[in-house]
Amino acid sequence: MLQNPLQREEGFRLLVNVYKKRLYWHIRGLVLLHDDADDVLQNTFVKVFKNISKFRADSALYTWMFRIATNESLSFLKSTAKKTNMSLELVQQERIRNLKSDPYFDGDELELSLHEAIVTLPERQQMVFRMKYFQDMKYEEMSELLETSVGSLKASYHHARKKIESRILKNAEG
Repeated sequence: MLQNPLQREEGFRLLVNVYKKRLYWHIRGLVLLHDDADDVLQNTFVKVFKNISKFRADSALYTWMFRIATNESLSFLKSTAKKTNMSLELVQQERIRNLKSDPYFDGDELELSLHEAIVTLPERQQMVFRMKYFQDMKYEEMSELLETSVGSLKASYHHARKKIESRILKNAEG
């Protein structure tokens, strides 16, 4: 680990520049709103900076940072649910309604329907679907990040996709 504070700061700045966009989009997929994603990303990098000396390199640096970003995102959502005295699913549904007014959201009604369907999935299926569909991640990379088998991820994605298709078709008909 870099002992010189200037080298450490420069190294951290480089780390932020390399990973901020990728982490932002992962976080944004979980918290949905731009301003909240920015806040969670900042919290993620604060945690990375404070704990970089504890990084053991038994996984890739991005994997470690991805887990921190995921935990920060989920903590943010759970904290929001607790503050508003709502369930996590209701918080996410409210966020989808607010997505229309987010100046950084450029999706259409179909994309909103997709997000509405995603939040009805179990947490693991939500994450797998978002990683595969929005980030186009390979199953092998997801396997390392989520510490589970490729087969399990393929099954989760398949089930998630079927549930989402069914929900969107049902909403379109009705």
